Parts: sequence; structure tokens; C-alpha cells
Amino acid sequence: MRLDSSMFIPRRFQGSLRVPAAKPPASGSSKVALRELLSASQRETFEAIPLDRADRLGLAVQLALLRFPGRALLPDEIPPAVLLTFLARQLGVPVTAWTSYADCDETRREHLAELQLHYGLKSFRIGHYRALGALLFPTALQTNRGMVLVGAAIEELRRQSVIVLRLAVLERLCAEVIVRSERQLFQTLTLDLTDKQRIELDALLKLRDGSKVSTFTWLRSPPGAPTTQNILLHMERLRHIRSLELRPDPGQSIHQNRLLQLAREGAATTPQHLARFDDPRRHGTLIAVLLEASSTLTDEILDLHDRFVGSIFNKARRRRDEAFQSSGKAINEKVRLYARIGQALLAAKEQGTDPFAAIEQIVSWNDFARTVSEAEELAAGRFRFPGSHLERLSADAPVYARPARTL
Repeated sequence: MRLDSSMFIPRRFQGSLRVPAAKPPASGSSKVALRELLSASQRETFEAIPLDRADRLGLAVQLALLRFPGRALLPDEIPPAVLLTFLARQLGVPVTAWTSYADCDETRREHLAELQLHYGLKSFRIGHYRALGALLFPTALQTNRGMVLVGAAIEELRRQSVIVLRLAVLERLCAEVIVRSERQLFQTLTLDLTDKQRIELDALLKLRDGSKVSTFTWLRSPPGAPTTQNILLHMERLRHIRSLELRPDPGQSIHQNRLLQLAREGAATTPQHLARFDDPRRHGTLIAVLLEASSTLTDEILDLHDRFVGSIFNKARRRRDEAFQSSGKAINEKVRLYARIGQALLAAKEQGTDPFAAIEQIVSWNDFARTVSEAEELAAGRFRFPGSHLERLSADAPVYARPARTL
């Protein structure tokens, strides 16, 4: 977790200095420009200090760093070019004046002491270290992101008017807090584990019988295509997790983001590496992965089921359309025949003749009866769901309904 000096080049430091960006000195006087950087209550003190151009720029840089991010200028440190350019423009001095100031470390220390005394700033002590660690601990229980913890630490030190310590010390403090928070999380996750459950958790890291993968890897296998076999396999994985009888409560007492981070870290770790963890960390990591996997498997089973049923209906619809297209010629023949019969019946009614005789002039009764049967079959094939798919759906439903009741 290395932070370079670019993070201290802010657009935000302009606001903390309360200076309009890139505003030139009002009257060409460096003291007037210095007033732009200081509040009214600070002007009298600083105007009484005789400063040359290098000292004015150096003092302004130290003041800027103390205001944001709240840290002191380090020996032999070269401030970011953006910061030097901005302050030099405000003060009306050349940027090259910094070289003279940087060569005199004694002046830097004197200016720092004067600024500390004037603003009431405190140096970082061991008491601040311990208090800051206790303050960051609740945040570390929610996230292990170092930048979040470092940012919270800097803001708290600035709020207390404590000069921010060196980044190396701050990094070490955040690392210690993260380690302590992880121990607390693992303790919470494994609090009520029985000896039997610990043995079963360790067994997850071993190879499955007749397989080249461990049970831990098998439980996190992808769902695959939406078939009844994959649905049953996923249900078997979910049943295996639930057979461990892990309490869901630990996951509810831990921040969801932190639990998800632990689960992702565990999922990205090989069973061989997990086996080398100490007991609390290994068991806690496995529980975090299993709690997350249980939710994921449930969602994937429902998704597989929806996709499977949808695929059956899509295949049935496709077969129905294909059957309809293949029987298009027969349908057209029937339509033309019944159109002729209809015209003959209408003409017989108008003329008062026998309608049955009119039909027999077009088609014999035996042929007419046969066309009616064929028309019924065509209509059934066009509007009825194919029986083979209904039978398959009915046969498969009890198969994956039984495991669902036992989960």
C-alpha cells in the first residue's frame, strides 16, 4: 500500500487555504499575497516576521501541507510541482526560490515550530497511535481497503489538530488494525463450531472420491447448461453445504461487504493454500465462502430452472411452427375445397335445391368425411402443445421437486 506524493496535490487544498485559484497579488507586495493565504486573525502575526522570497514560499508550502493533508514537510522533500507553482504565483515569487529554502533544514524546523505554536498543532505521540487504532477498528471490520483506512486516519488527525505522521507509520498502523479486525471476524465466524463441524470443514479441502478435484472446488463449480442433470448437481451441492449445519447468524453479525471480501479471497485461494492457514483463519474463510456459495447456488438453481422450462417451451414452439409449415400445402388444399363447398351451399340455398346433392357434385361423401378428419388433425397440430414435451416436463418435475423439499 504505497502512496506517492501525487495524492497530496489536491484541487482540495485550494479550498482549505481559502484562496481563489490562480489569483495574482493585489498590489505586487508579497505580504499582500500572503494575506490571500491567511485569515484576518493570522495576518498580524505573519506580517511581523521578516521573510525573504524563499522563506515566504517555504512557509506557505508548510502551511499548505499542514492544512491539507495535515502533515509536516519532511527533510529533503520536494513538494509537488503543482503545489509549488500555485503558491509561487499567489506570492509573486519565482518557483526557483524553493531551492534556497530546501537547502536550509534549520529554517524548515523553525517555521514548523512557529506554525505549530501559532495554530496549536500537536505532534503525533504513542497515545494518538493507540487511540487512532481503536478508532479505525470498527471501520476495518467493514472493509480491508487500506486507502479507506488511511483516509479516515488522516481526517481524524486533522480534526484533532494532530500533525499527520509519516506514511510508513500510518501504513503500519492500518495494517495492524486490519490484522486485528480479521482475527475478530474469524473468531465470530467460528465461535460455535463443534469438533465434528471442524473435521467436516477440513474434509472439504480433500479430493472427492473418484474425482481429481476437491469438494471445496466442486461446491463452487459453474452451473453449466440448463438441463435436469445440472439442476440436480447444483441441488446436491446445496444439500452438501446445508448438511454441515452452519449457523447463518455469523454472516448476519458481520458487515456484508467484509463477509463478501472474505468469501472472494477464500474463493481465489487454492485448497492447498487454505490447508496451510491456521485453524481460525482456515475455518473462518471456509465458512465465509460457504455462506456466500449457499446464496449463489440458490440463485443459480432458480435461474437454471427458469432457463430449463423456457427451453422446453421454445423447442415446443419451434416444432409446432415447423409442423405447421410442413402441413401448409394440405391446409391450402382444405381451404380451397371448403371454399368451393361453401359456394355450392350458398347457391343451393338461393336456388332452393338440395344442399347435400350440391356437395356430392364437388366431392363424394367418403372423401368429404376423410377431409374433415384431416382438418381436425391439422387444427390439433397447429394449436395443441406437443404431447412429447408435456410428457417430459411431467416426468422430470417429480425428480427435481423431491430434493427441493429436503433442502
